[in-house]
Amino acid sequence: MEDTSPSNRQSPTKRIYKVVLTGGPCGGKTTGQSRLCTFFENLGWKVYRVPETATILLSGGVKFADLTEEEALKFQENLLLAMIQLEAVYFDLARSCRRNCLIICDRGTMDASAFIPQQAWDCILANNHLNTLELRDNRYNQIIHMVSAAVGAEAFYSTEDHVVRSENLDLARELDRKAAQAWIGHPYFDVIDNTSDFDTKIKRMISMVCQKIGIDTGDRLKNNARKLKYLVLGPLPPVDKFPKFRDFTVEHIYLRTNSRKMQARIRKRGADGRHSYTYTIRKPEKLGQIVEVRTQVTQRDWNTAKGQADDQHFVIYKTRRCFLHNDQYFQLDIYREPCHKRCNGLMLLETYSTLTAEEMTTRLPAFLNVARDVTGNPEFSMFNLSLRDDWENNSKFCVNIADEDGDVTFDSYSAQDLLAHFLRRSSTGVTTVL
Repeated sequence: MEDTSPSNRQSPTKRIYKVVLTGGPCGGKTTGQSRLCTFFENLGWKVYRVPETATILLSGGVKFADLTEEEALKFQENLLLAMIQLEAVYFDLARSCRRNCLIICDRGTMDASAFIPQQAWDCILANNHLNTLELRDNRYNQIIHMVSAAVGAEAFYSTEDHVVRSENLDLARELDRKAAQAWIGHPYFDVIDNTSDFDTKIKRMISMVCQKIGIDTGDRLKNNARKLKYLVLGPLPPVDKFPKFRDFTVEHIYLRTNSRKMQARIRKRGADGRHSYTYTIRKPEKLGQIVEVRTQVTQRDWNTAKGQADDQHFVIYKTRRCFLHNDQYFQLDIYREPCHKRCNGLMLLETYSTLTAEEMTTRLPAFLNVARDVTGNPEFSMFNLSLRDDWENNSKFCVNIADEDGDVTFDSYSAQDLLAHFLRRSSTGVTTVL
């Protein structure tokens, strides 16, 4: 199978970003695609929109009610293969384009798994030499789930003006739930719910994409979602207390830099013996904001970068549990040994939301003992938690990352530029300057 993962090598002077818009019926995908396309075209990006494969096939006369069980499963297999081939056309165009490219996929490969039994899905993957980690985690940079209007905005739910939509409210809610669960575990999975008016919902979606890419939207978008972090006290509840979840092993390594105010790290994340790899640079932006820009990389890059590990930091080992609860996507990080004693038994719950702190309390999982909101508290930043030495009188303890005279100006470089420079320098044994 052709390597179409986001980590597929490309010129460091341009970016290819693959985002999937998914969700239940009447969630705003069509409008979202159009607005997202216009926004990025105005930034000078080339935008490709991959049409929904299921709509193409179903509008050609296919009716599930007329299919036998065997025919329905074969249809789902062909749907998946057709989707992969259709996406490959646009992925190839993006690689040959000289501009930054945004590829918007109207649903993605894992959506096909939402409507068939797990055993049948596993059979389809085995028959075609595919695996879930490649299709879910490594194929796309980001997944945006646009929650159906049937969940929280029922007055606006409609089946009009859609050639293949006929779902009632209950069925729409069920389809929305299944579509979301299919993507649980993707490292950058965001849920855009109906807690705002529709125009704001679309702006939140665009803002979320820009935030992940590292694009400063200025005042063009409002109500940006922010990352929230909560301290969870043990013991960890039994697994049957959780909704459907997926566990991953996560390994973070901080890299040496020539400025204590700049942070770079690599991450290995996986399950069942398969892994994805990410390089992250934390960079200062305008108005003192901190932006994390992430680039998916190869295992070879990971192995090379490990040679530049900062020996003043422990390697961070975590189990990351991903799940949906109250239409909110959560990641529970459970720290593992070896680590500093400050991390023994530590559990941190993270999510993104536009809700106020008071509103978020109604969304938090009641089955977890959530002690308090620690968003922005430097004592719970992974950088500080990983420090080998105690924090008292420790010059490495980071309260905030601010601009520093003499450092590289990040406005001129993407994370991928910096990674390429880092790997070139580290391969010669010379410490890189970030």
